[in-house]
Amino acid sequence: MTGMLKMNGIQAINAAMHEAMAADPKVLVLGEDIADREGGGVTGTMKGLSTKFGDRRVRTTPISEQAIIGAAIGAAMAGYKPVAEIMLMNFTTVCMDMIFNHAAKLRFMSGGQTSVPMVIRTLTGAGWQTAGQHSDHLEGWFAHAAGIKVVAPSNPADMKGLLLSCIQDPDPCLFIENGMTLFVPGDVAADQGPIPLGKAKVVAEGSDLTIITWSAQVMRCQMALAGLAETGISAEIVDLRTISPWDKETVLASVAKTGRAMVVHEAVRNFGPGAEIAATIAEELFGQLMAPVRRLGGPQCAVPFAKVLEDAFLVQPADVVAAAKALMG
Repeated sequence: MTGMLKMNGIQAINAAMHEAMAADPKVLVLGEDIADREGGGVTGTMKGLSTKFGDRRVRTTPISEQAIIGAAIGAAMAGYKPVAEIMLMNFTTVCMDMIFNHAAKLRFMSGGQTSVPMVIRTLTGAGWQTAGQHSDHLEGWFAHAAGIKVVAPSNPADMKGLLLSCIQDPDPCLFIENGMTLFVPGDVAADQGPIPLGKAKVVAEGSDLTIITWSAQVMRCQMALAGLAETGISAEIVDLRTISPWDKETVLASVAKTGRAMVVHEAVRNFGPGAEIAATIAEELFGQLMAPVRRLGGPQCAVPFAKVLEDAFLVQPADVVAAAKALMG
């Protein structure tokens, strides 16, 4: 029987990087302050890599997101597998041209002759009072772009397994880390290998409604289960894990079973990824739904700094319980 290790998200990501770099000399790392002499990155996820693999493979960069992504794209086209860290997800806006018009499109525009096997790791999430320019969940922006995979794990085992898969993937992958999940410990198999991209996971089984969610909202939805049970509601939670491509088969099978669906995400609700999921459920299962698909997300505003406002911005467990009660009629 495989042994289990207790580790948090930072340790899981670090373990994945150590394994990937040891297995393939083509795996490189680029980013701000990622070398050991600078602390191994803002959260320490890259700790130990420069000492073990050297400065040629672990490159601390200037504060220039365009330079980081441009260098990573060039390295990927030359046959390497770069893992580029953009410290915070809001800062991907600085290099959006490089990501959207180059990394994501080069396979298409070269007629399949050029692939860009790179990973962009980035950190985000409200709850730390880092305010509007440091906390946004922008996965919907990238999911709208053809050619890039978008991954948002919620627990240490998935962080390790999905990152290993992203590194092996022949196309660019955006790997979104949420600060609220990085420090929560969980069980990780000692031999945890790659987890296929585009495959959701049912983390709680139920019969009355399906909650589709990802990243830190998986944790908050799980916290809502006790309140739901008190009201007699049996909820099934599907952790999407990969936003693009998303696992329609698992989601539709669950909703077909329960007859009700709710999508919960930290991103702003308006024009969010939940709209695409809700529309697909409505199109595919219209005659089987017992209630309209419900969406929960952030309000149409910047993430507030004040703690009381930030808490109000986030979808909380009590919000999930209230929405579920409304869905049940």
